[in-house]
Amino acid sequence: MVAGFAARMPIIPSDFRPPWFLREGHAQTIVPAILPRRISLKLERERWELPDGDFLDLDWARGGKQRVAILSHGLEGCSMNACIRGMAAALVAAGWDVLAWNFRGCGGEANRLPRFYHSGETGDLAAVIARAAEMYPRIALIGFSLGGNVTLKYLGEAQPHPAVVAGVGISVPVDLAASSRALDERWANRIYLRRFMKRLVAKVRAKARQFPQQFDLAGAERIRSFAEFDGRYTAPLHGFRDAADYWERSSARQFLTRITVPTLLLNARNDPFLAPECFPFDAARANPSLFLETPESGGHVGFLDLGHGLQPWSERRVVEFLASQVI
Repeated sequence: MVAGFAARMPIIPSDFRPPWFLREGHAQTIVPAILPRRISLKLERERWELPDGDFLDLDWARGGKQRVAILSHGLEGCSMNACIRGMAAALVAAGWDVLAWNFRGCGGEANRLPRFYHSGETGDLAAVIARAAEMYPRIALIGFSLGGNVTLKYLGEAQPHPAVVAGVGISVPVDLAASSRALDERWANRIYLRRFMKRLVAKVRAKARQFPQQFDLAGAERIRSFAEFDGRYTAPLHGFRDAADYWERSSARQFLTRITVPTLLLNARNDPFLAPECFPFDAARANPSLFLETPESGGHVGFLDLGHGLQPWSERRVVEFLASQVI
């Protein structure tokens, strides 16, 4: 995709073409996640202490470059996820240094405060960007799923740090209420929902051991939906009135028309996690800085075409987009 064509057309036709047996959305979501993939990448961990007494674990791939890509993972993910490591390796090969950061409590050790992270928490990302900007004059932001919502919200809710020159969101639930309903209510999504609830409730149980006076675990094992979990824990823990208030205030969709740096939003139309509201065609038409690409297939953080072994097409697409936008 050449830069001139993309600049004239913020809704971008996609050239992603998976083989016939990987076209279905659940296949694209599950198969790339379970296939073993060798990724040659060395990351150096930094424990970064925060002013509020908490910490973040930052994983760096440094090669002395003058530009860095900051990668934000998805719900209950971490910097060791294959999608993060694969994207990091692709960017390093393309001449970028990389910072893959872990949200609070996601780096393999519980964070110190009762709060952890959520879909609209941009303060920690802003702090990570400011730290990276001490060393790099140019920064690109890349977020997956929940991390994509955080990234796009950051880019649009206020003027980003002047070092930020581009952004990418992959498989992003930009409308959190609609995406939560899709996961809670679609029968075919039960496998994902059970997995998320198991991990989230386990995290709350661990928090309750740290702060027994602040967490009520009665009936926690019966939580079966994001509406229940976010209403009972995420919202009150992070200053929201209820789940609806949390979703409304934290969704990136409302900020997309305000993004001012070149930003690619890559959402597959058969992503089982996304509702129609997560395909913001009107925002892309209104904002020349927002490039919306919606291939027919790709699932959720899948985009496996087998054209380059087990490397997802999305990694090549992101490298291509950044090359066309970042001088």
